[in-house]
Amino acid sequence: MKIAISAESTIDLPQELLDKYGIHTTPFGINMGGELIDDRFGISSEIFEYVKQTGNLPKTSAISPEQYSEYFTNLLKEYDAVVHITLSSQLSCANNNANLIARDLDNVFIIDSKSLSTGIALLAIYACSLRDKKKSAEDIYKMTLEKVDSVQASFVIETLKFLHKGGRCSALALLGANILKIKPQISLVNGKMNVAKKFRGNLNKVLDQYCDELLSENANPDLETVFITSSSEMADIKAELSAKLSARGFKNIYETLAGGTISSHCGPNCLGVLFLNK
Repeated sequence: MKIAISAESTIDLPQELLDKYGIHTTPFGINMGGELIDDRFGISSEIFEYVKQTGNLPKTSAISPEQYSEYFTNLLKEYDAVVHITLSSQLSCANNNANLIARDLDNVFIIDSKSLSTGIALLAIYACSLRDKKKSAEDIYKMTLEKVDSVQASFVIETLKFLHKGGRCSALALLGANILKIKPQISLVNGKMNVAKKFRGNLNKVLDQYCDELLSENANPDLETVFITSSSEMADIKAELSAKLSARGFKNIYETLAGGTISSHCGPNCLGVLFLNK
């Protein structure tokens, strides 16, 4: 049985890794000044420049039911089944739209990742490993669904301005964070974004502390794959965190950039370390 593992552009993987694992994607839309473009890997710098020049936040749009219908139908011309992993249903209507179409199609299985960015990628890579072991589409769906709550997805943001512009942060919280120079750690809990901790100080030191505490609090991680995903390049701190993760025993350490949908909400210099817990 030929099975397609699929996700949306919010998986935040470069084409190199999509090709390596054999993951299909379909893009969210991003509206910048009336121009609708496809979300893609590496677009974050364009978004930040747009916000800097206009003061406006781009508007992101989930894949519509009609777009899903065309996408799944085309995949089913080549594959016997599709296992599709969506952005958290608590953050977007994408999951609901995908389910609306899947109900009328045979062998299309929809998984709510309850996550975002490379948290989705961790589930997709796991699903690919099951596909490569010749598991059935139904087994891949069930076993990947069981992994959803094992995803450790969190990130530290430098500024709340973008969350405020997007209506996900109050003016009072923004003011308080600016005055106290707080850099919050946002964690995904049951598919929702929650403030887990509030760090203060230099961003590099904060990210170093964040990584140390993350590893300390998650004593039994799956050491196969870990992502260091950021909205800006941040090469130096990524190298430092990569060394920490390597010393901890992680085998595949991927340094990636967030795509447009995620970056337009979290802003520049946002960084997360994401992995599966056993």
